[in-house]
Amino acid sequence: MDRNPSPPSSEAEEEEDAVGNTVYSKHWLFSILTRLIEVRARRGGGAVREEGGGPGGGRRFAGEVISPEKTEPTASPEGIQMELDEEMENDICKVWDMSMDEEICVGILGNMACFQDICMSISKDENLGQVLLQRLCDSDSPTLLETSRLLLTCLSQPEVANIWVERIRENPSVYDCVCFIMSSSTNVELLVKVGEVVDKLFDLDEELMLNWIKNGTCPSVGPSVDDSPEELPDFKIVPCILEAAKQVRSDNPEGLDVYMHILQLLTTVDEGIQAIVQVPDGGKETWSLLYDLVCHELCQPDDPPIIVQEQKTVLASILSVLSAMFASQTEQEYTKMRKNMPLIGSLIRILQYMEGCGKRAGDSSKESEQEETGTADINDEDFHLKILKDICCELLSNMLQELTKENTLEGLQQGHLNEQTCSCAFQNLLPLYFASVESFLEVLREADQTLADNLEKRFPSLKVHS
Repeated sequence: MDRNPSPPSSEAEEEEDAVGNTVYSKHWLFSILTRLIEVRARRGGGAVREEGGGPGGGRRFAGEVISPEKTEPTASPEGIQMELDEEMENDICKVWDMSMDEEICVGILGNMACFQDICMSISKDENLGQVLLQRLCDSDSPTLLETSRLLLTCLSQPEVANIWVERIRENPSVYDCVCFIMSSSTNVELLVKVGEVVDKLFDLDEELMLNWIKNGTCPSVGPSVDDSPEELPDFKIVPCILEAAKQVRSDNPEGLDVYMHILQLLTTVDEGIQAIVQVPDGGKETWSLLYDLVCHELCQPDDPPIIVQEQKTVLASILSVLSAMFASQTEQEYTKMRKNMPLIGSLIRILQYMEGCGKRAGDSSKESEQEETGTADINDEDFHLKILKDICCELLSNMLQELTKENTLEGLQQGHLNEQTCSCAFQNLLPLYFASVESFLEVLREADQTLADNLEKRFPSLKVHS
């Protein structure tokens, strides 16, 4: 009687251990493959060939020395029986049947695509390419995950990336299916992989990104359980990205990094910035999410300064989007300074942590040493920290310029502004943002004369003109 020799002990474990949608466990599959490898090893590595006329849907597998015309087993020169035993044949037939599962098929292709020549063959097959893109409209999460993994593998191969970019650009349904996944799925692993695909697409092709920014006006075909097409709503890219980011923010920091980088890529074009600030709420939801991440989750007061090293890329993406929004939406209520003093405090804390971990970007002595030794290039870690510092300083300088006396008094009372934090801000902003510092110092003088005088003594280049 055919059965799974190692059934899981409970229903929950069975679902977790099952291979795809089959009733077979991963343990069982691995045991079969291991036995097959052992048989091949004993027989000198010969391939196992499929033949007709056996169990498992008319398939029969035999050792390579068995020909279709022979019914009697033959032996190797050493006299070892070469035909697979009946139980092994049945088990291999089951494995063959399992490979007809849609999710498993795409997963196998994904593994094969890791090899450059196979990836090239898969990518150049137009019919296969269209079929794979159609799988993005599937309703099965495992199939969607494997399809996204395969697409990301192909997009990561420079030799074939353009083939897939062009193919996706010519298939409007991909946009709708991707937006549908981002806006409705609760599967964090799937959301992260789909986000990586979108991030890679936008990074590779600005034209495609612009098309997706402008998209969402034409209904198209989307996922359906009964194979009958159904009409999807008009998706806008920004709300879908935000919804996915909310789903992954707590469970997957890497996924959050991906979606924040997608938003940052949008801000590299005017159309993208407008897409962010012209959603129905005027960008309020985007600002609120990013504000909450910076002020309440990332680089917090009880974190060690080294945390800025771990969070430098996601922080740079978030602050870049906030900076673009602040510059373009100065009249929006959510950018008013009376609500954003905690954000100013967080920006200064990020700069303090960069100093505290001893990795300040743009360190003049390090640059001088590199120039003297002929090694002007800085490592990736320093490079990303420098980017973070530049973005942080730009946003901080713009926000300081908008402060009023009342805002400044609130900041002083709440502890966001004091001699230590102001000194850190001035140290990092000068001399590039001299005008912003000078403007803020004038306002500070009205709110706290003593603090302003102390800062002026510490930074003699500042002279407040009466």
